[in-house]
Amino acid sequence: MAPTAESNVATRDGIDLYYELVGNPAGPPMLLIPGLGMQLIDWPDHFIEPLAAQYRLILMDNRDRGLSTMLDGAPSNAGAVLEALLTGQQPEIAYLLSDMGDDAAAVLDAVGVEAAHVVGISMGGMIAQSLAISHPERVLTLASIMSTTGASDVGQPTPAALTAIMSPPAEDTREAMIAAGIENIRVWASPEHYDPEEMAISLAASWDRVGGAQTEGTARQTCAIVASPARDAALANLNMPTVVIHGTADQLVTPSGGERTAACIPGAELLLIDGMGHDVPKALVDQVVDGVTRNAAKA
Repeated sequence: MAPTAESNVATRDGIDLYYELVGNPAGPPMLLIPGLGMQLIDWPDHFIEPLAAQYRLILMDNRDRGLSTMLDGAPSNAGAVLEALLTGQQPEIAYLLSDMGDDAAAVLDAVGVEAAHVVGISMGGMIAQSLAISHPERVLTLASIMSTTGASDVGQPTPAALTAIMSPPAEDTREAMIAAGIENIRVWASPEHYDPEEMAISLAASWDRVGGAQTEGTARQTCAIVASPARDAALANLNMPTVVIHGTADQLVTPSGGERTAACIPGAELLLIDGMGHDVPKALVDQVVDGVTRNAAKA
């Protein structure tokens, strides 16, 4: 997605959070929170364009990604944190998902929006849940897409997906990152609809925007996911229209994560999309957009 003229930065606790405004300036505000290692330009056009016709979209880069602040120091290796958690140790982490939820609230403050429809994808769904838990008055409606509650018994990746996501490129070069990304993403993408050429273009744009892969930031985001407490009990206290969207073919966050999320949130709609993996392909995007807009209309 091309950058827009309406871009700015929100600042919270010394962290700059880059955001852009796109879409219908007279429409209701809708905050889109990206997933792990995802920049705001990584939302596919075929998802953004139909929403932009109706809503004033607020797109943001999470901390440690894109044009937002890149933090320093530990942890830069998600594997070490995973090992510590599995052996009962307290890992050193830079932040939790709750901190990233507060970041999202700071972006709403900067835009001057008291409350917005909130849409989060993958890790962004976890952040959206955290925002709704800590700042329910800021969330008109909630759409949690291909995400989970953080409970260890649901939503876990398949062995193949876990291996793929923990497999870095052989070299820290643009070409190696694109090649590795194409093959790794193939593991969890929608099996009937994966387009490697389209993915290569997206991966190249992500690298070119920031001049690198930002692998340490992605590792710190991963650590925030694995070290954050489960949200099951807190989600039961939410009281806003919610849709939980998940693909039946998702191998990165398996469908039980979405099923548990919907079961925890009172009145939530569960929308399972047959054949969708951990992506939003053109062939299935209408179902995702329809789920988001139908839920927003309930506010």
